[in-house]
Order: sequence, then structure tokens, then C-alpha cells
Amino acid sequence: MKVFVVLAHPEPQSLNASLARYAVEVLEGAGHEVKVSDLYAMNWKAVVDVNDFLECNQEERLNIGSESLRCMKNGTLTPDVIAEQEKLRGGAGWVDRVYAAGFAYFVGERTPTRHFDKFGDGTLAGKRAMCMVTAGGTAAHFSARGINGPMDDVLWIQAAMKERLLTLDTTEPIPYRKQNYGDYTIPDLQLQPGLEQEGDTGFDIHIKRP
Repeated sequence: MKVFVVLAHPEPQSLNASLARYAVEVLEGAGHEVKVSDLYAMNWKAVVDVNDFLECNQEERLNIGSESLRCMKNGTLTPDVIAEQEKLRGGAGWVDRVYAAGFAYFVGERTPTRHFDKFGDGTLAGKRAMCMVTAGGTAAHFSARGINGPMDDVLWIQAAMKERLLTLDTTEPIPYRKQNYGDYTIPDLQLQPGLEQEGDTGFDIHIKRP
């Protein structure tokens, strides 16, 4: 499996950086191919502005979605963004710039029978993502009577997530319905009546069962 890790922390000795290094170690030890983007080490530009869009008319109001889509179609996104997109194809400011229109959204057609390529289709179809963050509180904040609750309760899923990381490439995804294949009305994107199983509510109605 190919894995792409994005680290966004200014301190190489931080817990975030240590977790990223540990994830790389575990994944590579399991035989996976891992690429890492350390945004602070790269001096990553974390602000979306007119400089991201080559040949943009700077006298007009900047429409990020439209300019992003134009540059994606013309192949004129900035080189650093293109490099990160290639990493994604193989495996807060980073998301804003890299997830460009035409790459991560506004992909495909918008017609009476299709509403872009989403929910099962699109550039990132088949890719899986995991977020790893640290807590902004002291040990006391996560104690038995701390305002954030006991740390053991907060991290109850830690062991499951460790196993999940090791089996990410073999675990079957939840079979949610695809958007553009008749299960939903276009453009309202409402589930067609009668497709859900009796008793299903909430997100369960969007699972496509045998």
C-alpha cells in the first residue's frame, strides 16, 4: 500500500512529529511505501491568494474556485501544489491549496443526471485518510475529574486505531451508495423512496446492502 503522511507542526521534537515518525516506522516495517510532507520543514505557503493562480486577472475579484478550476484544467497550478497532488494520486493551508477545484471538488460533469463526481467517484476515489492530532490540555485537564474527561476514555479507541492502521489496505470500506447511479434525485440528492431497508434511519439508509 502507498501511504502519504502530512505533518503540520513547527517543532521537530514535538509529540506530533514523534507520532508521524512512529507512523512511518510502523508502516514501512509492515512493507508499505510511505511519503512524507513536513510542511514547516518545506516552508509551505499556507495562504491561498492570487499568487497561486498563474495568468490570473488581478484587476478582477478573485474567485478561488473558478481560478483553481481554470488552472487545474490548463495545467498552470503552482509547482509546489502540483507536487503535493502527485503525492496524493500515489497515496489547514495545505488542504486549502492542494485540494483544488477540478482535483478534489467540481470534478466531472454537472448535468440533469449527474451532480459532479462525488461519493464513490472522482479523483480521490479509493483513497483512505486518517487524521492524527494532539490534545491542547494538561494532564489535570484529562484526569478523572478534569473538564476534558479521563484520558483513558478519550483514547478508548487507540488500540483499535493501531490495528486499523496495520490492516487499512485489507479492511473493507463501508459500502455507502454512489451518488450518480440512480439511487438519488438530481440535483436535490435525496435518496429515492423505498431503497432503504425497514428500520434503517440516519446514515444507515445510505448504506447499499445486498
